[in-house]
Amino acid sequence: MNTELVRQPRKRRRRGGLAIFIMIFMLATIASFGWFGYLTYIPSNERLEPSYSFQHPIMVQGEEVSYGAQLDNGEVKLPLPLLEELLGEDKPIHYEASTGTLVMTTSDRVLRLKTDALTGLMNETDYTLSIAAEVVEDTVFIPAAPLEELFGLQIEYNESTGIVTLLTEGEAIQLGQALKEEGAAVRVAPSIREPYLLKVPADESIRIWQEIDGWLLVQTKSGHIGYMNKGDVKLTSIEQIPQLAKEDAFIPWKVMGSKINMTWEAVYERKADFAKIGDMPGVNVVSPTWFELADGKGTIRGKADSAYVKWAHDRGYQVWALFSNDFEPDRTTEALSTVESRFAMIKQLIAFAEIYKLQGINIDFENVYTKDKENLVQFVKEMTPLLHEQGLVVSIDVTPKSTSEMWSAFLDRAALGKVVDYMMVMAYDEHWASSPKAGSVASLPWVENAITKIMNEDNVPSDKLVLSMPLYTRIWTESKDDSGAVKVSSKAVGMDAVKSIIAEKKLTPVFDEAAGQHYVEYQEDGALKRIWMEDDVSMRARVQLVRKYDLAGVATWARSFQTSSIWSTIHEGLTKLP
Repeated sequence: MNTELVRQPRKRRRRGGLAIFIMIFMLATIASFGWFGYLTYIPSNERLEPSYSFQHPIMVQGEEVSYGAQLDNGEVKLPLPLLEELLGEDKPIHYEASTGTLVMTTSDRVLRLKTDALTGLMNETDYTLSIAAEVVEDTVFIPAAPLEELFGLQIEYNESTGIVTLLTEGEAIQLGQALKEEGAAVRVAPSIREPYLLKVPADESIRIWQEIDGWLLVQTKSGHIGYMNKGDVKLTSIEQIPQLAKEDAFIPWKVMGSKINMTWEAVYERKADFAKIGDMPGVNVVSPTWFELADGKGTIRGKADSAYVKWAHDRGYQVWALFSNDFEPDRTTEALSTVESRFAMIKQLIAFAEIYKLQGINIDFENVYTKDKENLVQFVKEMTPLLHEQGLVVSIDVTPKSTSEMWSAFLDRAALGKVVDYMMVMAYDEHWASSPKAGSVASLPWVENAITKIMNEDNVPSDKLVLSMPLYTRIWTESKDDSGAVKVSSKAVGMDAVKSIIAEKKLTPVFDEAAGQHYVEYQEDGALKRIWMEDDVSMRARVQLVRKYDLAGVATWARSFQTSSIWSTIHEGLTKLP
């Protein structure tokens, strides 16, 4: 009896505690649902005034960028750092601070102008601006007009808000319309509890930049950016920013269905004796080494010969004259470093081409400091459109890729490949004149690797690559000094010279599988003489690489090292059906 009396109150207290817990849980649930509903369905009526970092903010793809624009008589000027970001790694705008010169390049036009000047030069024609480029707090600002004309940018300025909207060539933008009669709110973040910036009237068009969890990042016609509930918007159409109307692309090689078969004519102190040059069946381009850089101001020294041009044209050859830097690095640095000296070189090349009736210019800059890499690309970018305007083919000679600073690292093959018509890959000197080890001038595997690396690593298309092949080889001499160490030296010789040695010494060439060419050796004056031969076999194998990778053609260095039969071998390799 007493025990039951004690237990009964305990049971009642437990039921009461459970009821209180349930009640609290229900109240919390109701409160949570209420708060959820408040957050979900009750929009904030707080309004914030739009604010930006600059007096004239620039909007790109729905975002304010970290640069502002300048206004001059109601016309927009854009900052160079932003343009460099938008226009990409090709860097079509170059600024020379020391002279205040801007150079803008496209595939067919070059615009040169100076800050604070209303005139410039488009290619070689006067160009007039309504407002000038200027430097404000160390930042260059460029007028909108040439940017729209050259690069297809669409630049909009809203006077009431001061906002500049920048659209790029070919851009496609989804458009929409606001649906709410009372106006659709544009909020600072994708939530109805966020403050709104403004309300867009019904049926007013907006640009839609992206969707985030049921919210749209939009831009109003006044330029303001914010978030609009997806349910408040009707999608309408796509706005397409037009592509620039471009001139027909320059066609560098008009011999349809034919590969380039070029040979260099090395011209030293005296003019080439073309009267002694025999037939070269299949050759369609000759490149005499006529022009070289004479000083740091860009003066070009020439050895051109009108009689040689007539001889070449009479035989159906195009003449792509070679322009070298004379392999002089300091002179090259100075000549490439300014707009004025680069333009001086370009104008002289154009004049030479007109005087001598040339069809192309072949650039051969070697022994160049790596610091000059960008300036060399800039020179080629400034030169190519102007030479194209004169109908001239532009080609450049490059070495196979290596770690050599002065002979390889200074060449930005990827950038150059986007500009020039052809890139001659000088696939020789695998073992160079002073090499400490004897070997082939251009073994077949090494040659193939040289071509494929440029295609694969630098994305230079195969139809721009010309495989340059040696008509020379080296006679290597290996002798021992008093200590027993092997000394190596070499001498470059042509094909006929090797033939004479083989006949005179009654040698029998053997085929070197690793090099892909014939090899001979013999003893002379106590030294071992070694020759990896250039002949029909080595030429035929290299031409097969041209066909394998569908390259633009071949070039040979140099014509004077030839043997007369080699031209037919090359031509048949390029043209004979498999």
